[in-house]
Amino acid sequence: MDIMGMMKKAQAMQAKLQEAQDELGRVEVQGASGGGMVNVTMTAKGDLKGISIDPSLLTPSDKEMVEDLIIAAFADAKAKAERAAAEKMQALTAGLPLPPGMKLPF
Repeated sequence: MDIMGMMKKAQAMQAKLQEAQDELGRVEVQGASGGGMVNVTMTAKGDLKGISIDPSLLTPSDKEMVEDLIIAAFADAKAKAERAAAEKMQALTAGLPLPPGMKLPF
């Protein structure tokens, strides 16, 4: 076994993982609910960047509905962020001999 070669590969993989994490912080996804009346923008790392609410929803009687729509839009954006992150990690780890079910980063 070439220990030095393995160490170099591990360091290269670590650098690639850090680069992927940095990139995920720059990728933005949008989630929507209520037919686009509520939109949430977040990074693929899960950082909330913005919320947009259609002005027609901003009445006191619609308070609970707006709150529910925000939660639904956030869930939509979060699912998209998780998919973007999974795709990035899958592309990064393609060809690595990882055991089934093992995910990176650990």
